[in-house]
Amino acid sequence: MTSRQFDLLIFDWDGTLMDSTAAIAESIRCACTDLGLRVPSTDQARHIIGLGLAEALHTLLPELLPQDYPRLVARYRHHFLGQDHRLPLFDGVTETIKALHAAGFWMTVATGKSRKGLERAFDQSGLRGYFHASRCADEGFSKPHPGMVQTLMNDCGVSAERTLMIGDTSHDLQMALNAGVASVGVTYGAHGAETLTPCQPLYLAHDFKDLAAWLNSHA
Repeated sequence: MTSRQFDLLIFDWDGTLMDSTAAIAESIRCACTDLGLRVPSTDQARHIIGLGLAEALHTLLPELLPQDYPRLVARYRHHFLGQDHRLPLFDGVTETIKALHAAGFWMTVATGKSRKGLERAFDQSGLRGYFHASRCADEGFSKPHPGMVQTLMNDCGVSAERTLMIGDTSHDLQMALNAGVASVGVTYGAHGAETLTPCQPLYLAHDFKDLAAWLNSHA
């Protein structure tokens, strides 16, 4: 890495660092089946990954009354928590995160997970100590509102010009646009290139090795 373009790297978690997209989508579908609700397609379930709870359910099941959200969430957690301890990081994530940390970047996470869910993921992955700060969907505004990015920039004392958002959904990249920061999209998670491209990412990585190489050369 010759010259540094960014000081703060903000990573999404699910679908960007952890291979959890399929499990999340299937858990949503199973929860709807359990309660006799309309079952969304896999693509529809994947599309709302990364949003906060209320926004996700309103987008996916607009006919569902808010007072019924807790029952659906309980069934979703039943299905997801039964397998989340087995969900792997993408190949190369651990080594890359360690290397970026050692290189002196501010490393953070902005995720649609709850705080409890992210803490569990930190513990299971062993990566907690490499991230300086994190923000979750239950701590403020949901993506694509810029609040998570703005808070992390304030926490780390880094300007928008020196901040890079990395995520697998249009919600991540639109959040970056709304916060006035650059982004890189990854197409191996929830959203494909056709959905990410309109959000003006600097680059689209097609696997984590591709992302790691770009960060090493350009970040």
